[in-house]
Amino acid sequence: MRALRLDLDVTVRCFGLPRDEPGVFSYLVPPQLTAANPSIATLGVDLQIAEDVAGANLVHSHTWYANAAGRLAQLLHGIPHVVTAHSLEPLRPWKAEQLGGGYRVSSWIERDAFTSADAIIAVSDGMRRDILRSYPTLDEQRVSVVHNGIDLGHWRPVHDVELVRSLGIDPDRPSVVFVGRITRQKGLTYLLRAAAQLPKDVQLVLCAGAPDTPEILDEVRSGVTALQAERTGVVWIERLLGQHELSAVLTAATTFVCPSIYEPLGIVNLEAMACGAPVVGTATGGIPEVVDDGVTGRLVPIEQADDGTGTPLDPQRFVDDLARALIEVVSDPVAAKRMGAAGRERAERDFGWDQISKRTQEIYRGLLA
Repeated sequence: MRALRLDLDVTVRCFGLPRDEPGVFSYLVPPQLTAANPSIATLGVDLQIAEDVAGANLVHSHTWYANAAGRLAQLLHGIPHVVTAHSLEPLRPWKAEQLGGGYRVSSWIERDAFTSADAIIAVSDGMRRDILRSYPTLDEQRVSVVHNGIDLGHWRPVHDVELVRSLGIDPDRPSVVFVGRITRQKGLTYLLRAAAQLPKDVQLVLCAGAPDTPEILDEVRSGVTALQAERTGVVWIERLLGQHELSAVLTAATTFVCPSIYEPLGIVNLEAMACGAPVVGTATGGIPEVVDDGVTGRLVPIEQADDGTGTPLDPQRFVDDLARALIEVVSDPVAAKRMGAAGRERAERDFGWDQISKRTQEIYRGLLA
């Protein structure tokens, strides 16, 4: 919370192992629920958080994981509840592959939290439209847009050729870098198909892990293996890279790629821009609000199904358009560097935490007045 510079007393209650930051308290799943469906295990954490929110004037939850804690705290302690929407369960039906019946639980949690929230923050205009489409009974006046941001002091260019080389990346070859979880929404399978069209000297660097299901992991592994049989320079880093390592990879990239078919904003795009990498991203969700087409990167057109899956109506056309945009950027390293520099400037101008915290405080104060 240091980067926020809030004029408020903020306590963070989060999931996971103990943290050493002041004012941050973390919670583990109760032992009795460690083997439960993930949605039920999540509720076990939320119950603990809701109890400990006692004494606060307002509670702010992010994503369905914490929405139940916020909603319960709202009821238990009689305080306003602010929800920030980073994604929406109705638009992620593939989560049923991961959660089974727990997807119905997560959907119920989100729906109740949204419909009862005192204020809802969308991380992009695209997300705001999706919220009002998914929950049409909401009062539009309660839904505001506050873009996500990044700490520009932490995310900045890191020139470390030897570190990049130690990760299996050749800094002397052009590279396309992907960073994200292995999940349907990130569009990794489409990227693997598009990468087959890239010039042979271009590396594909995949910083990809945390698969939603064994099935999608197998699908990606098969695609990577097939690609590696056809070309060199296909680097798959499955472990979670540290912030310094990832910054070095992004700084060395000729271009970053975000082939998502669902992306409310895409903080990873901001991180790449802050490190000076141009971004080739799908023109969906909040990505067009981050990537200035032709200035900080390129936007890839997509026509999508309206059934909540975001599936391209013409998958091969999307793959070809993605490949075309990537080839354009990697084939002109001078223009790529120019777009990367413009991306850093845009991140500094529009997505620093100072501006975002100011807007968030305005929403808080409107509820507490």
